[in-house]
Amino acid sequence: MEAAHTAPRAASRPARLDRARQAAPQVFERLRNAIIALELPPGAPLSRAELAAQFGISSTPVRDALMRLEEEGLVDVFPQHATVVSRIDISRAQQAHFLRQALELEIVRLLAEQHDEALIIRLDHAIALQQQFAKAGEFEAFMAADNDFHAQLYTAAGKQDLWALVRSRSGHIDRLRRLHLPSPGKAQNIVRHHRLITRAIEAADADAAQQHLRKHLSGTLSELDKIRSHHPEYLTD
Repeated sequence: MEAAHTAPRAASRPARLDRARQAAPQVFERLRNAIIALELPPGAPLSRAELAAQFGISSTPVRDALMRLEEEGLVDVFPQHATVVSRIDISRAQQAHFLRQALELEIVRLLAEQHDEALIIRLDHAIALQQQFAKAGEFEAFMAADNDFHAQLYTAAGKQDLWALVRSRSGHIDRLRRLHLPSPGKAQNIVRHHRLITRAIEAADADAAQQHLRKHLSGTLSELDKIRSHHPEYLTD
């Protein structure tokens, strides 16, 4: 297996939580982030007792967090047996792509018909951060900046709730993207597409913005066979 396609290695996660905030949402976000980053790869076991000890909390918020992860299809719960990180479901990934493309095509058209110089500045800032993280090989930070770029589009269009919906449905395709991201040229292609989308919005060219967005969002699924060949144990149809 080529090094560029090797899954990320497990990394230690901060155990203690912010006592000023509810525990369950924090546990959910930390576990979800670790699953998306493949620090917790498909098949990894999740012990409620061990997680409670790790985070220094009771088992109740851990149970609640695992239930939310199950709702998103990111863990499989086998009652009285085990809870494990789910395999990447290709059907769920394709549905998430369909949803996101349908929404964002309309969003970039709307934004291209507006004139928001402040938005262009924010998008360029997100792109600059992505370029920085790509050069450093900091893929988790790169993906965070990638998400920020798209979140800016939804916010500028007044569709923040739809971004929350997309995010809750994107766990499987986000893991595919994380597997694909270290491939040679992948991160730079994402940066290039973001620049093209931004310049099209700035030029009020709605058709071009949609064209670039469609190509951008299809990148990972178009390489599905290659990803599957490198990580067959992680994927399921």
